[in-house]
Parts: sequence; structure tokens; C-alpha cells
Amino acid sequence: MILARIEQLRPVQFLGGYFLKGHQAVYELSGGRIGHRILGVPCLLLHTTGAKTGRARTSALTYARDGENYLLAASMGGSPRAPGWYHNLLAHPEVQIQIGTRRMPAAARAVQRGEPEYDRLWGALNAVNSDRYTGYQRLTTRPIPVVVLTPQYT
Repeated sequence: MILARIEQLRPVQFLGGYFLKGHQAVYELSGGRIGHRILGVPCLLLHTTGAKTGRARTSALTYARDGENYLLAASMGGSPRAPGWYHNLLAHPEVQIQIGTRRMPAAARAVQRGEPEYDRLWGALNAVNSDRYTGYQRLTTRPIPVVVLTPQYT
């Protein structure tokens, strides 16, 4: 009975949720000294403000680079809905990012399928993540946006 239920869940939802929460906790508690890479892929901490609550929120997310920018995919493992962090940054695009021990302000913007730079940015993200995002896109009819984070150096 339990195994039948587990088989119905997407592996990302079942195992990924617990694994990613544990990884994020280690990343945060170590001040970024541990956790910059997850399964060989670079990972950052995205600090947003809740769209509805106004509370500080943190998400550990894999990323790719595009020059000085950082790229994220709002995939949520191919879920039919976008992740909460995506809604937060649409409401409050001024965010903080932490890469390892370095934390900095950044401006976030979403790039949608059909925009001129989308395919190039999607390709960079997908390559860093071993083609996982193509698989996630197959799981949903929702177009998965790419988020560009531009550091705001003071």
C-alpha cells in the first residue's frame, strides 16, 4: 500500500523535498561554507520577501551563470504550478542571493518562453543541470520561466 503511493509520487516530490530541505538547512547553518554544490551542481540561497505575508523567505536553488548574472528555472520539478519563491520575486524583485559565504543584493526578472533570450538562457540552465529541466518541462503544460538575477553591487 505504501509502495503503491510512493510510486504515484514524482521522485522529485517524494525524495527531493526532504533532501533539499536538509541541504538548505546545512547551507544556512554553516553560513554557506557547506552546501554551495548539490549533486555536483552549483546551488545558491535565494532570499525573498513573501508576496502575501511580507515575511523573509529562503530557498536553496541550483543555478547557472550568464556573464555576471545568475539563472534559475522556476520548475518546481515539473509541477503544474510555479514555486512560491517565483511568486515572491514577481511581487518583490529586489532580492538577496548567497553564493557560498558571499551574500549580495540582486534584481530579479523573469524571462518567458518566446522572448528572444529564452532559448539561450534555458540551454545554459539545462546544460548545468544534466538536462533535468527538459524532463521537468515534459511533466507540465505550464511554460517554465527562467529567472535572471543581476547582482546589485554597491
